[in-house]
Amino acid sequence: MPQRSSLSEDGRPAGHFRNTSYMIKKSRPYFDAAHEAGVMAVHGRSTTGRAFALGSGPLEGRPEKIDFVRCSYLGLDNHPLIVAGAIGAIEAHRSLHWSCARTRLNFDLLAELEATLSEMFCASVLAFSTVMLANLGAMPLLSSGQLTGGRKPLVVFDRLAHISLAYHKPVVADETRLETIGHNDIDALERLCREHPVVAYVCDGIYSMGGNAPIKELRQLQERYGLFLYIDDAHGISIFGRQGEGFARSQFPQVLGDRTIIVASLAKGFGASGGMVMLGTAEQEALFRRYAIPYAFSVPPNLAALGAALGSCKIHGSAELGDRQRRLTQRIKVFDRHIATAQEGNSFPIRMIAIGSETKAIAITKDLLDAGFYTSVTFFPTVAQGKAGIRVCITADHEEKDIERLCDCILDAVAEATGKPYPLR
Repeated sequence: MPQRSSLSEDGRPAGHFRNTSYMIKKSRPYFDAAHEAGVMAVHGRSTTGRAFALGSGPLEGRPEKIDFVRCSYLGLDNHPLIVAGAIGAIEAHRSLHWSCARTRLNFDLLAELEATLSEMFCASVLAFSTVMLANLGAMPLLSSGQLTGGRKPLVVFDRLAHISLAYHKPVVADETRLETIGHNDIDALERLCREHPVVAYVCDGIYSMGGNAPIKELRQLQERYGLFLYIDDAHGISIFGRQGEGFARSQFPQVLGDRTIIVASLAKGFGASGGMVMLGTAEQEALFRRYAIPYAFSVPPNLAALGAALGSCKIHGSAELGDRQRRLTQRIKVFDRHIATAQEGNSFPIRMIAIGSETKAIAITKDLLDAGFYTSVTFFPTVAQGKAGIRVCITADHEEKDIERLCDCILDAVAEATGKPYPLR
């Protein structure tokens, strides 16, 4: 059922959307334990493929680990074209960053990048320095009604929407009514669409802890009720589509239209740095360029990021992209042959090893690191209390033998820590 907040006299939510003190109090013991175990905030340097030298200082004597943490799903973050693009952009401009608002002066490469991305993804694309900032700029515009014909929408968040979206709930609630519904609860969303004249739904395309939005069903609600869709597809970009347009964009018509906004990463699968917003109309583009606060008062991607992104665009326009997409699919299947997870059989590169106990999840992650594999331990507030686990990010650059060895180590470490075979019952 939708989670309703109490309303003030003017109909806006009067409740709270964050409790930072509670979150810190409950999560601090887990963070302390994870830092003490050396499985969070580690340092390293890339060597070859997905390997890195753990630690800092002189390279000699530093142990080599295989990384299953980074979200560079196509393995592009070390690609020579992307590295050369970053270096070339700095050398050509003899600068890294101009300290001025985007509403004043911009690098010419920024215009080139946005034009290239717009052509690739059949949308008006604006680049930002991070996805978080892109969302921060969009949420006030969405809740104000400026993107929905001047009528303020009921803004509905999926309960599992990423923190880079959910963080802005207080800002949204200051403008309009807000509700949070269960994860992928299409029935609840349709009820709200029937009850309210204008509804906007905020969700992820691919969720960071596994799973995906039901794009087909969401599009049906859009066609039936005029539902406005705001989709953060940071984890879906590049790994789907002929030109890497992503999980969400590849399921919409060539013309995006005025009721869909897709946000995506220029890092992760794209392999560079930054974020982008795909817009469907020139009017929306003008609104963002004038009134999205981070657009005016935060920095755009710096020159290294711009050059890297343009290098990635070249890869996205070549046959190499499809080769890497197919290799990623094959690597995911290798993992699924060895370990059963809730994500087994889907085509996404995120796999969650469900443990439950935070203490045991940290211990298992430590055992895996000692065995040569760095994975992400996940606990509250990233996931619910008592639902801790280990996230594995699979990439096209992982060697099959490394995936197989990781799986063997996971099964051994889980059995050692819990006294039970995986999956835990």
